[in-house]
Amino acid sequence: MSHDSDPQPLTAAPGQRLTGSLRPPGDKSISHRAMILGLLSQGETRVEGLLEGDDVLRTAAASRALGAGMERLGEGRWIVRGVGIGGLSDPAETLDFGNAGTGSRLMMGVVGGQPVTATFDGDASLRKRPMRRILDPLLRMGTEILDEADGGRVPLTLRGPREAIPITYETPAASAQIKSAVLLAALNAPGITTVIEREATRDHTERMLRLFGAEVAVTPHGPGGHGRAVALTGQPTLRGTDVVVPADPSSAAFPLVAALIVPGSDVTIRGVMMNPLRTGLITTLLEMGAEIERLDEREEGGETVADLRVRASRLKGVDVPAERAPAMIDEYPILAVAAAFAEGPTRMNGLHELRVKESDRLAAVADGLKQNGIDHVIEGDDLIVTGDGIAPRGGGTVATHLDHRIAMAFLVLGLATRDPVTVDDGAMIATSFPSFLPTMRALGADIRGEVAA
Repeated sequence: MSHDSDPQPLTAAPGQRLTGSLRPPGDKSISHRAMILGLLSQGETRVEGLLEGDDVLRTAAASRALGAGMERLGEGRWIVRGVGIGGLSDPAETLDFGNAGTGSRLMMGVVGGQPVTATFDGDASLRKRPMRRILDPLLRMGTEILDEADGGRVPLTLRGPREAIPITYETPAASAQIKSAVLLAALNAPGITTVIEREATRDHTERMLRLFGAEVAVTPHGPGGHGRAVALTGQPTLRGTDVVVPADPSSAAFPLVAALIVPGSDVTIRGVMMNPLRTGLITTLLEMGAEIERLDEREEGGETVADLRVRASRLKGVDVPAERAPAMIDEYPILAVAAAFAEGPTRMNGLHELRVKESDRLAAVADGLKQNGIDHVIEGDDLIVTGDGIAPRGGGTVATHLDHRIAMAFLVLGLATRDPVTVDDGAMIATSFPSFLPTMRALGADIRGEVAA
């Protein structure tokens, strides 16, 4: 899929209730890391349930370019034959990450810690996204920046050292991408590298590093123990292993909220990861009065998963604390949609990180709400959405700014507004949820238009 092709608009219209069951695609965060750690391991890594969206496939292609052997056995089933820490090769061509912010930033950590030289690039959206906060700690670890676009953006070229320098680094923002880039670079550093975060963020990198054989110690840090200190012992021997990728809670969020706001709906979402650092949306929706039932909790791939039965619910506005943001940073667009149907104001606090995602998500969400007649206001980094407990007007056309989550969130909105809602482009949905359209239509959603494969 090209991100620079002609726009492919989609329209969602209110209609029948949503019923049935689905399993969302594999988690994108774990899929990226499975490819990367497979590259850095010795032996074979077998992956089941990989998300085969454009973002992850770009990471797979970059891993191959750096020396990994890749074999696709079937849908979601891959073998990665690694080269081990220190065994990477200079790629023959630019590493093109398309729209993949996570893949590009994590791979910068890999290249920045290894004795290789690589050029990173991406689509128009990725070229706007800041990379400086990833590069700053890497420079302290011995990475050289040979070339970069203005402001530390891609295209940029990195050269890593023979051995990385172990550091202690406090992240300037709650970002799993910064933490992960430093930890991945630290794999080739003698001694211990420690990353300190004031608010705990997604811990998939730490969990998966342990799964592959690294020594990672995590301790509470700061007032109230809300932060964490993550210490990695460098230069381990990573061993290829089996990875089962659970269903992505960020993708599950879209059919979940659709079932809550479309009257009469009853939907079961199977195999959703329930990592406590990824369930902030579910916690918030339960506080709003959502009827979400956890069924059959179990372990898959080192993570707790569960089936979720979701029924249409009357929602009320709530105050969402800023410290919850790291556990739901990708879910605020769809939470804003849920809030539009709630009675009273929902205040989402501390959303600065939304300004540096695939788009300025805070501005994009606000504009989408405005186009559909939904009462909202931005105060600093806070978003306040006020509903009256009935369906909003809808009828607007939403600019997605090449952001897959903006596109899916506002299509969900259109399933329950009084008038249909159009998004100006749906092509980029394939980056995280390639089966979104057929999955939603199978539940009964009326979404018109098609996107090219």
